[in-house]
Amino acid sequence: MSEKPAQPSLLKLGLYLYVFVMAAVAVNLFMLSLAWQRIGLPALSPAMSVLISLPLAIPVTWLAARWVRRLLDEADG
Repeated sequence: MSEKPAQPSLLKLGLYLYVFVMAAVAVNLFMLSLAWQRIGLPALSPAMSVLISLPLAIPVTWLAARWVRRLLDEADG
């Protein structure tokens, strides 16, 4: 009988993905702040974008980990 290999937990996937997701959130937040200068709001510095992205990346990482987990489950059949 063939057993499925153990899948990494969502927590483990999240820990692997957090750094990359946080960087993506920081870049997108910084670019958004450059765009909102058009309506008179101040732009965020890159450092401030990184600081704001630290807590914002947690729910986004959870979503990304769920997505990767679903892809792994689909690949296993």
